[in-house]
Amino acid sequence: MLRAPYRALSIGIVSVVLLIAFEATAVGTAMPVAARELNGIPLYAFAFSAYFTTSLFAMVFAGQWSDRDGPLAPLATGIGLFAAGLVVAGTASGMWVFILGRAVQGLGGGLVIVALYVVVGRVYPPRLRPSILAAFAAAWVVPSVVGPLAAGTVTEQLGWRWVFLGIPVLIAPPLALALPAIRRMAGGRADPGAPAPRFDRRPILLALALSAGAGLLQYAGEDLRWVSLAPALAGAALLVAPVRELLPAGTWRAVRGLPAVVALRGVSAGSFIAAESFVPLMLVTQRGLSPTMAGLSIAAGGATWSLGSYVQSRPRLQAHRETLMAVGMVLVTSGIAIAPTVLFQAVPVWVVAVAWAVGCAGMGTVISGTSVVTLGLSAPGEVGANSSALQISDGLSNVLMLAVGGAAFGALGGGSIDAGGAPVSAGSGAAEAHPAAFAGVFVLMAAVALVGVWVATRVRTGAAAARPRTGPAPETARM
Repeated sequence: MLRAPYRALSIGIVSVVLLIAFEATAVGTAMPVAARELNGIPLYAFAFSAYFTTSLFAMVFAGQWSDRDGPLAPLATGIGLFAAGLVVAGTASGMWVFILGRAVQGLGGGLVIVALYVVVGRVYPPRLRPSILAAFAAAWVVPSVVGPLAAGTVTEQLGWRWVFLGIPVLIAPPLALALPAIRRMAGGRADPGAPAPRFDRRPILLALALSAGAGLLQYAGEDLRWVSLAPALAGAALLVAPVRELLPAGTWRAVRGLPAVVALRGVSAGSFIAAESFVPLMLVTQRGLSPTMAGLSIAAGGATWSLGSYVQSRPRLQAHRETLMAVGMVLVTSGIAIAPTVLFQAVPVWVVAVAWAVGCAGMGTVISGTSVVTLGLSAPGEVGANSSALQISDGLSNVLMLAVGGAAFGALGGGSIDAGGAPVSAGSGAAEAHPAAFAGVFVLMAAVALVGVWVATRVRTGAAAARPRTGPAPETARM
């Protein structure tokens, strides 16, 4: 992986992942303070899901764009949008503008992640793919440790805005390293001699419907009134056609093979990310931790995530990848279920660190495993589309689980926290409701993760796992 001719490319694309990792860990630490100062605690989950909502569209568009012209242009454009979103969020005067910035970030992030998978599928031989994906996971280790500490210090000393405004400075090094190597090794189409495929409008329109539907469901989940039934029903209706056509047939039934792989990615990512989004807020508001300490409580997860990815990449264990992913989902379920025990004051806060280290080890195994299996089941001309389907499952599940978690959080009184982090009216009963609000989120997500244990048993990687299809040809349908 680090030998010629892959050295420069490997360093470059891992640097891009390093940037994304630092943003995720730093922003997660600063988010509770940002939401409180912008009077946006009731929209807390929306601030996370806005990123995933817009990334859904970007992932589909990036898949076609990468298969048509190569991954270079989507990657460069994505990094630019990612930086622009950070600036918008960092200068926001209200919560909805902040959410807009997160949405722009999502457009950039969706382009970047699919383009990176296309690079891996095109350039690296099958024997090296597990290693480069493990390196992606390893790139989270340093940001997971340094990110919360740096973001917490900046938030407490300079203000949360500088966490967002400072991250774009990191964009130049990944651009300088990654783009020239990608231009040289994977800058064009997979088959330069073939005519350039045209953009298929239908998948792009379906992706727009997917993002709009997910956004409406998230909005309905944040506004628990009867009038919210209208956007909820409209959102659900908008999701039907995109889910049927952009994902492999049988994904939601976890049919053995690629459909189960895509389903597992969604179940694992959605349950874990939704739970993780509430961990810093829980520690700040319920246990009185500073933003720095709340972020550091889950920092060890970066190292264990990398460890899980490393384990699944070992050649001796590749024949047992399905079993490893099932074990990984057991670890994910355990981590989510254990974390909310800190709502009891007698439980030390370091329990969260241990629980999240366990859960992240499972996630490292599952996420890297599903990526490797998807690439292995993809023909050269389908790498972009199948990588896009994998990321769509990931992003859509994140939005849906954040919507469910946000709705539970609000219904159980979680939105009644003022700008200082205290209940709006002590003595009104809200104080007692807050622990229940957090507990409700984690119980629901642990149940979803438990379903993922069963889904993992249905993953197969051999030739018999070929994707079933219905309807149009592979270029025009993903189901």
